[in-house]
Amino acid sequence: MQYDASDSCFHSARLVFLVGPSGSGKDSVIDAARARLAAAGVKIARRVITRSAESKGEAAQGVTPEGFAAMLAAGEFAMHWHANGLDYGIPAQVDRWLEEGHPVLVNGSRAYLSEARRRYPDLLAIMLEVRPEILRQRLLARGRESEAQVEQRLARGASLQGEVEADVHRLDNSASLETAVEALLALLGREGVIRI
Repeated sequence: MQYDASDSCFHSARLVFLVGPSGSGKDSVIDAARARLAAAGVKIARRVITRSAESKGEAAQGVTPEGFAAMLAAGEFAMHWHANGLDYGIPAQVDRWLEEGHPVLVNGSRAYLSEARRRYPDLLAIMLEVRPEILRQRLLARGRESEAQVEQRLARGASLQGEVEADVHRLDNSASLETAVEALLALLGREGVIRI
């Protein structure tokens, strides 16, 4: 499937909210699709997280809890939530991008989905799923947490699984990364967010 940069003026100014359990590969899928999404006119929000900038994982902006609180008080976030002992913020820049007519992809949270949908009624929700045994392997392999913390993440993920709303598009990332990327781009095409 090829995406023509000349078509980048065709897109829907819609918020794409990608969710899934920790370790499902959201960061990897976003990074692998980044160039093709950019060519199709999609902006990707960079999250602000109360985690050290040296931590492994996404290219997020790491801040202290105090720094996060100051940014929140200053109105610098369009969305924010707390999960797994960390604070996450989506910069207010996403609202400007949407106003300018760009679709915006956000690495979101299942627990925040209903609030995000309230704020952005036309939101396109996508759930990245992965088989439980693969998810456990990925969480352990990234080395961010102890085995006990990994089990806590898995338990939280299982509890949230049943709470995900019915109108969420589901993508499987248990196989190759390329397969998941192609499925994401195809879904965005079907939904009119980008032109295939």
